[in-house]
This record gives sequence, C-alpha cells and structure tokens, in this order.
Amino acid sequence: MALHTWLLYLLAVTGLSLTPGPNTLLALTHGALHGHRRALCTIAGGAAGFVALIALSMLGIGALLKAWAPALTALKWAGGAYLIYLGVQLWRAPGVTLRPPAGAPALRGTRMFGQGFLSAISNPKALLFYGAFLPQFVDPARSLLTQFAVMAATFAGIEFAVEYGLARLAHRVRPWLERAGRRFNKVCGGLFAALGVALPTA
Repeated sequence: MALHTWLLYLLAVTGLSLTPGPNTLLALTHGALHGHRRALCTIAGGAAGFVALIALSMLGIGALLKAWAPALTALKWAGGAYLIYLGVQLWRAPGVTLRPPAGAPALRGTRMFGQGFLSAISNPKALLFYGAFLPQFVDPARSLLTQFAVMAATFAGIEFAVEYGLARLAHRVRPWLERAGRRFNKVCGGLFAALGVALPTA
C-alpha cells in the first residue's frame, strides 16, 4: 500500500471510528459501568471481531478480482453509492440515548470480550460496509495479503484507541453525546457522504 493511500485510509478510518456504532456505544456503556480498565476486554473483543470481518471482506474482494479484473472499479462505484446511502441514513438518525441500567451486575473479562466480539461480528451491515469501504483503497498490483494486514492493523488500532478514550471519558462524554447527538450524527453523515463521492474518483 502506497504511503499516500495509507494516510488517506488512516484519515478516513479515524473519522469513521468516531461515528457512534454498536461497539462504540458498548465500550462507552462498559466504561461507565465497569471502569475503563475492565472495558479493555470489551474493546479487545470488538477489535478482534473487526479484524475477522475485514478478513472476510478481503477474501471476497480477492476472489472477485481473480474472476474479473475490472471488478475493482465496479466495487468502488457501488461502494461509493452505499457510503452515500449510509451518510443520508445517519444524517436523518435521531440522537443517541444512552442510559446504563442501574445496579448492573459485574461481568467477567471473558464475557465482556465475548460481548465486544459478538457485537462486531454479528452485525451484517458491518460486513457490507467493509465490502464497500475497503475496495476504495485496494491496489490490485500489490499483495492483497500485505494490504489486508496493513488495513486490519490500522483499523483495529484506531478503533481500539477511540473506544478506550471513550471508555475513560464515559461519564463526561455520555451527557454530551445525548445532548448534541443529533448534530453529531449530521456531521458523521456528511463525512460518509463525502467519502462516497470522493473515494471512487480519487
């Protein structure tokens, strides 16, 4: 993966990781309920799930490229359209309402890891999203395995850092997210739509 492509990918991944999703909200909830250190188990589980989904997406992309070389161009345009659709959906979404249940029982670390992993891997929209997002940065002239390793490590690292930061600041971030969540969704929705327009033509 060329350096300028990786830097663009890094910027896009950072913006996407800040978008509220099931794993982000789970890390926020566990940070508020169990503390940021124990929430590391949840976050690690989510990162493992994301790597597994990226691997599945890259396997599908690789198989498609072997079957039909121009598939990457088609994937980029279809993926761009899907990112625009996600942006519109997020723009119209209501703000986040996050109220951890009072007196929630303490969870073991293995169970928190499992919850994070299942939250990531059981979301069919995530697999569809990776199928739309990753082809924008794939260079068919380079090793797909190397590109997978770089993309997966970058995404998992950024996602881990963002979710851990939210878990540490759970008590401060949650009220702000509930108060300004509608505007935040519009900003994130605009980011998705902008990526959908810009990436296929980059």
